[in-house]
Amino acid sequence: MQLRRFSIKFQRISHIFISHLHGDHILGLPGLLASLHLLGRTEPMHIYAEAGLQELIEVNNKQSRTVLQYPLIFHLLDFSASQVIFEDEKLMISTLIMKHSIPCSGFLFAEKPRPKKLVKEQIEKLNIPIEQLESIKNGADFIATDGTKVVNESITLPALPPRKYAYCSDTIYNEDVIPEITKVDLLYHEATFMDDMKARAKQTMHCTSKDAANIAKKADVAKLIIGHFSARYKDLEPLLNEAREIFPSTYLASEGEKVNV
Repeated sequence: MQLRRFSIKFQRISHIFISHLHGDHILGLPGLLASLHLLGRTEPMHIYAEAGLQELIEVNNKQSRTVLQYPLIFHLLDFSASQVIFEDEKLMISTLIMKHSIPCSGFLFAEKPRPKKLVKEQIEKLNIPIEQLESIKNGADFIATDGTKVVNESITLPALPPRKYAYCSDTIYNEDVIPEITKVDLLYHEATFMDDMKARAKQTMHCTSKDAANIAKKADVAKLIIGHFSARYKDLEPLLNEAREIFPSTYLASEGEKVNV
């Protein structure tokens, strides 16, 4: 329903990362997978999760007599230590081990260095062949047909620095994760309770808004998004204000809001 509400195309999703098997994190998945089936999906869907999720999905499909018309490929997570679970030419995704009541993982999305930007006017002026543009974006100089060398810096602009996004799912306050998320551009961190309920947070293995802000401050991140709020809070501004006392660049995880990185 939310994908439709925000006009996000279902078929653009190819990889799904599940932090842990509590109901508020997985019960929407069978419906999503069935919707993709009904929409005619044929491309594989990759799911990264604890082994038990595969069993849950398979039992659901068996009992509902559902035969998906596309492959489900499960990648089982190891919760003993952080590890790289996905990599392509642009992106690397690693797990972040959380401390929760059941095995739980966060995820670190790290962009790889991006190619330089071409100066369009210079490319056209020098009539540089299309087949050489890729190597120039990766730092090569241009050698003209008469042997003249054109240095790379004169025909390119510096690439934007690669970005990092860390998703810290359900967890008790845990400074062990700080070295892995230091200086990320954007950190999402759960903040289930306000600080006056820190005893309850500890009991349920969750964090307070101040806990999240302290992790962000100690990790020297650029921006913090807090979320996973207890249903007891009808007004979220007090949680935001409490976090901002420690880490001013804090924002609420409001559905549909876009955050620039």
